[in-house]
Amino acid sequence: MASSFQKGFLWGGATAANQCEGGYLEGNKGLTTVDVIPVGKDRFPVMTGEMKTLICDDDHYYPSHEAIDMYHHYKEDIALFAEMGFKCFRLSISWSRIFPNGDDLEPNEEGLKFYDDIFDECLKYDIEPLVTIVHFDVPIHLVETIGAWKNRKMIDYYVRYCETIFNRYKNKVKYWLTFNEINMLLHLPFIGAGLVFAKDENKETIKYQAAHYQLVASAKVTKIAHEINPQFKIGCMLAAGNTYANTCNPKDVWKSMGKDRESYFFIDVQSRGEYPNYAKKMMQNNGIVLQIEDGDEEVLKNNTVDFISFSYYSSRLTSADAKIGAQTEGNVFATLKNPYLKASEWGWQIDPLGLRITMNSIYDRYQKPLFIVENGLGAVDTPDKNGYVEDDYRIDYLRQHIKAMEDAVNEDGVELMGYTPWGCIDLVSASTGEMKKRYGFIYVDKDNDGKGTLARSRKKSFYWYKNVIGSNGEEL
Repeated sequence: MASSFQKGFLWGGATAANQCEGGYLEGNKGLTTVDVIPVGKDRFPVMTGEMKTLICDDDHYYPSHEAIDMYHHYKEDIALFAEMGFKCFRLSISWSRIFPNGDDLEPNEEGLKFYDDIFDECLKYDIEPLVTIVHFDVPIHLVETIGAWKNRKMIDYYVRYCETIFNRYKNKVKYWLTFNEINMLLHLPFIGAGLVFAKDENKETIKYQAAHYQLVASAKVTKIAHEINPQFKIGCMLAAGNTYANTCNPKDVWKSMGKDRESYFFIDVQSRGEYPNYAKKMMQNNGIVLQIEDGDEEVLKNNTVDFISFSYYSSRLTSADAKIGAQTEGNVFATLKNPYLKASEWGWQIDPLGLRITMNSIYDRYQKPLFIVENGLGAVDTPDKNGYVEDDYRIDYLRQHIKAMEDAVNEDGVELMGYTPWGCIDLVSASTGEMKKRYGFIYVDKDNDGKGTLARSRKKSFYWYKNVIGSNGEEL
């Protein structure tokens, strides 16, 4: 049987600079928002912008400072990705490596050279880099001086940053994502946009105004990218997962539709080029008045993205009945427990068919190529003395989700460019800051307290995924 996936399908894996690089002040890098987010009880208040912390202190542990030290291990790590047969490696550039303060007039050559070296290493093995321009990463100086994405000046600083990296890497990188999980701004404003709130501020207005600035910035750099290199492909990135109605009560169905729209709102603008009427009405009904300057709407309309990328870990479930509780964890998105689904050790519900449903929903809505840039199972791994992990649970999760992808492509006609499972090498969890919540095909010897040798070793899933890629998805 021929593979469901096209020739040149971009199999690979995904990481983020702040979760794997480490070297947080090396090479003249500036301090970034994630660098000041600690582990422990203060983590969530800082991520939401409720607790203002713009420095590091001695009372907290900050996992991003070393992470898995890919800053010094990238050659070894990329060689392991090549051994698996990666066609694509999704990574992010740390803004503060290129412009340490964010508003610098000249870029930091050491930072630019670091990513040159990474891309050269990828291309040596014919691995296509897929670069996230901002992955939960704002230079702290911009938070301190202008309030980060509260301020329209951020558009100009972001444009300068993008022009710099587009020109520098125009012959090395073809695929770019403007913002990681752009809809996360509504849920974790400090992570998503460097927002910190004062007590008397209207949080909803600030969040949607920041969203407008990011959307305008995304459209502006999409235009610039296509001018610098017409071969560039620019994508948006959504934290996805359809929201199911708890019952067939129309009130539940209506609630689930509203929940999905909260996220689709961003991609509606990036893919269709204008604010949808439901969003305009929602803002009007909630007294949210956006500061939209002349030319903003034209820029949005004329510079839509080339493809839609998204993360998918689980579906969600909602009810219009306020009495129904039993909440479960779910990557920041609170959701009811679905009695038809099993859950991971962190309470994320495992729903492979939900991936097919989500793919169809997004493709029906936009008719643009899709790229699954995050998917995976966070789990506790127990290595033997050689660092080998029998992670059949991870293989089973990924196998089921790849089958769902095949069905969406084969049976439903969804256009899919590639698949980069999250945390292809163990890294720091974005939500909890833990190391024990592992996703990788490659085990990294490090624990939650930062102890360990950082030695890399292949898990069972490493060999399984190598075979999947080698067969272009035919052998699962």
